[in-house]
Amino acid sequence: MSPLSDGSSVDEVVLRAEGIAKRFGAVVALRDVNLHLRRGEVLGVVGDNGAGKSTLVKIVTGYHAPDRGRLFLDGKEVRFRSVQDARRQGIETVFQDLALVNELSVYHNLFLNREATRGGRLRFLANRQMRAQARRYLDEIEVDIPSVDTPVEKLSGGQRQAIAVARATRQPGVKILLLDEPLAAMGAKETSLIIQLVKGLARQRGVSMLVIDHNYTHLFELCDRVNVIQQGRVTLDKAIAETSLSELTDFMVQSYRSQVGRGRAGG
Repeated sequence: MSPLSDGSSVDEVVLRAEGIAKRFGAVVALRDVNLHLRRGEVLGVVGDNGAGKSTLVKIVTGYHAPDRGRLFLDGKEVRFRSVQDARRQGIETVFQDLALVNELSVYHNLFLNREATRGGRLRFLANRQMRAQARRYLDEIEVDIPSVDTPVEKLSGGQRQAIAVARATRQPGVKILLLDEPLAAMGAKETSLIIQLVKGLARQRGVSMLVIDHNYTHLFELCDRVNVIQQGRVTLDKAIAETSLSELTDFMVQSYRSQVGRGRAGG
């Protein structure tokens, strides 16, 4: 198969977006987005507010349908009818609010809305089974939680983020995980925990990650490649190993100045 712009062959790519466009009334959110995500890769997506990042995530997760363009999953074109449809096909999301229930235990949160039950016509929660499976999975992905019986509200921010990621990836068949600002407001120790978890899931389990973040430093710590979205298009696609924090910052500053200059000329 022919290679993509970064040299990847098409059969390495788990997700590909071609010419994605979306508008809301007079507001153009996405104009012509072309993006690809390789198997087991962590791809960072950065851009100013209003650049189209959130809209792109909502299209990839089935929340919005694109007005134009195509999505491919494992080389086959897909049209997600809903978020549940995207989940059934292996796409999960962890938003900033994490969607955890503070009063519930770690293991109950891991099984939230997917609880294991036992019994006949009267079903009961299979707490012992869920507890054991939760402990086993957290050990497998090296998330250090002293007890799965601990209420989530008693965990640190990094531990809570880890539980949200673990819940999203626990089900078999998860191919892609989208993370929204996963390192926001974390200290160095908690940041290290999430970086280790994300990279472990990507390299050892082949889960592909798409990370939305405003913090360029976080992207360089976490990602293999970075895409910049500006005015509804991907304007930069570079491997982290082939660029630098200063180069990315300079690119963003120069692009901003160029946009301001065109705006003044137009005015």
